Amino acid sequence: MTDDAPAARPAFPWLLTILALGAFAILLGLGGWQVERLAWKNELIASIDQRLKLPPAPLDEIIASRPVADQEYRPVLVAGMFRHQWERHFFATYKGATGYFVYTPLERAAGDYVWVNRGFVPYDLKDPAKRAEGQIAGPVEISGLLRTAITNKPGSLVPDNDPAKNIFYWKDIKAMTASSGLPADARVLDLFVDADDAPNPGGLPVGGVTLIDLPNNHLQYAITWYGIAAGLAGVYLAWILRWRRSRGAAA
Repeated sequence: MTDDAPAARPAFPWLLTILALGAFAILLGLGGWQVERLAWKNELIASIDQRLKLPPAPLDEIIASRPVADQEYRPVLVAGMFRHQWERHFFATYKGATGYFVYTPLERAAGDYVWVNRGFVPYDLKDPAKRAEGQIAGPVEISGLLRTAITNKPGSLVPDNDPAKNIFYWKDIKAMTASSGLPADARVLDLFVDADDAPNPGGLPVGGVTLIDLPNNHLQYAITWYGIAAGLAGVYLAWILRWRRSRGAAA
């Protein structure tokens, strides 16, 4: 005659619990980070909206008041003379057409230079000789938006610039300046000005091409991370209920 040995009770899933708690904490942290980013992005968008409503002011006055990085999209006025022989071309699309944004150094009375995005020209009009009427001579005053210069390529998917062919895919102000033919000792401000939509002679370049579109998907991302955290909690609770049932059956 043999006695039936009592069934062993299942051990508490400590490893599963530790892993679940760690993953849950990480997911909550990611969700919280996105909430913080949402607040930052909303504040940034509101700040830019406020700047855009300001009247244009002289460039020197603006950059003397605050760092350029805090003045993105601020309306500015800048005067000088275009040096068209040194213009650079930024590959772009505008209203469904492929072409280039024309960046031209503007020589100011102080002797320094400002790169001005004069606007869009179609692909087959990259050659300035084909749009000579728009190559304005003499003193000009440009109204536009202040843009900051960037130091690194925005992403790995962005093609490398080709200064030798005068084709740029991202605004590397140092490479634009070095390849343009500007004097080696030229003082170039570390910023850009996007010209407004005031018509140029002959209609080209077409100004006012600044695209102000700041993606703001942080709420969606936060909901996603919190949703995954809630799903994980549900799965964990299901495991715990299963463990308790197994424990009761083994009792």
